[in-house]
Amino acid sequence: MRILLWHVHGSWTSAFIRGRHTYVLPLVPDRGPDGRGRAATYNWPDSAREVPWDRLRDEPVDVAVYQRPHEIDLARAWLGRDVPGIYVEHNTPKGDVPATRHPLAGQAGITLVHVTHFNDLYWDSGKARTRVIEHGVPDPGHLYTGELPRAGVVVNEPVRRTRVAGTDLLPRFAERVPLDVFGMKVNGLPYRAYEDLPQHVMHAELARRRVYLHPYRWTSLGLALIEAMTLGMPVVAVAATEAVEAVPAEAGVLSTKVHVLADALHAFAADPESAAQAGKAARAAALARYGLGRFLSDWDRLLGEV
Repeated sequence: MRILLWHVHGSWTSAFIRGRHTYVLPLVPDRGPDGRGRAATYNWPDSAREVPWDRLRDEPVDVAVYQRPHEIDLARAWLGRDVPGIYVEHNTPKGDVPATRHPLAGQAGITLVHVTHFNDLYWDSGKARTRVIEHGVPDPGHLYTGELPRAGVVVNEPVRRTRVAGTDLLPRFAERVPLDVFGMKVNGLPYRAYEDLPQHVMHAELARRRVYLHPYRWTSLGLALIEAMTLGMPVVAVAATEAVEAVPAEAGVLSTKVHVLADALHAFAADPESAAQAGKAARAAALARYGLGRFLSDWDRLLGEV
């Protein structure tokens, strides 16, 4: 198939475009949010093609995969025609959460795909047809060395997303274990910061840290958490949203008690053997549930139906 989609979520798109289709990525002159084209920090296959927005009318597109409500209108305007569509919801609801209606809740023509069962449970999807297709990640390999008795954190825009990302909790964790923060717009934090590294470089650096910290209060399921598990890292995570399903007990420590999480970070940092054992369990669990083959197979099934 020829699939139109926007480059919105780099890690998710990096998995999605590894299927057997052709992926058409809109490109606008300034590579802004409505047309970033191909990613600069990910290694994507040639089947992911960037096409200038004003040439899309000449592209034979079979289906559109939307990730933001306004993309539905963009696709209609830029293609000059209607095509079958699927909408992917990456995020947890905001506002009055138990009563939050999804922007597509009032229609039944576009299938709404939730990336976690938590999303499906908490969004009011109305009469929209829904499906859950859990994340899939390419396997980077068991890169874990844990040679540095430090905790690695991956978070984009930690200042703007302070309470969502749990950035306000980091000082309490840093009292017990040194922190290294990876992501976009992380410079200026009072920790070692690694700004927007290419994915393969970030994976190699992250895997040198003894333990992975996932402090998020409110995110559907951070792909960086799954990637860290596939690297073979033990996990310490706030027990919120889908993290409680993704991280088994043998792979690390989950709790809503900050002091318990801080103690767990310290314990892993002080015990390399225990950290490595938990990391092996984390990797096995991530590959079993979030393997790329299962993810792409689930998507092929839905694309065929649509």
